[in-house]
Amino acid sequence: MTTRDLFVTRFYEGELGDALLLAELEAACHDLAAQDGAGRRWSKAHGYRGYTSYASLDDLPVRDPRFADLVRHLNRHVAAFAADCAMDLGRRLKLDSLWVNILKPGGAHSGHIHPHSIVSGTVYVAIPPGAGALKLEDPRLPMMMAAPTRTDDAPEALRPFVYAQPSPGRIFLWESWLRHEVTPHAGAGERVSISFNYR
Repeated sequence: MTTRDLFVTRFYEGELGDALLLAELEAACHDLAAQDGAGRRWSKAHGYRGYTSYASLDDLPVRDPRFADLVRHLNRHVAAFAADCAMDLGRRLKLDSLWVNILKPGGAHSGHIHPHSIVSGTVYVAIPPGAGALKLEDPRLPMMMAAPTRTDDAPEALRPFVYAQPSPGRIFLWESWLRHEVTPHAGAGERVSISFNYR
């Protein structure tokens, strides 16, 4: 008897590998939060516990060379992930959007996808102990009608949810249709990350 894995969902974990750039990015994120009044107002109005530039700024790599340096690193990681997923693209994916997230203790981000993109991801800049994990959802979940729960020792590939724990310098990539969320930040200090989409 043979059992095969079908319809695999890929998830990429890499490292920025540049400690100096990571420190510069942390400063850049805090500089941005201090200067971006529109982003602070949007975050407050929408109940975002902290700061995000998601709805206020769309030119970070042009605005600040520290973000431009990050994009050069990300381009390589995204190209490797696309190749690993056997994507038939004809040309390289291109950065579509990039934004800063600074979550205060208690902050979270509910489940969502990233429409109109192919690859999405996050690079983690500052992650205090107890910071929220990235929770990934099996895309088949809405169709599992009478499916039983899985055993506690089920392999990761068979679980309905997988939790990816971030750390400073870690890069996570996934296909943009994959539903995900940030679990509540239960630590002290700020959880700083930079998220992005490629098309």
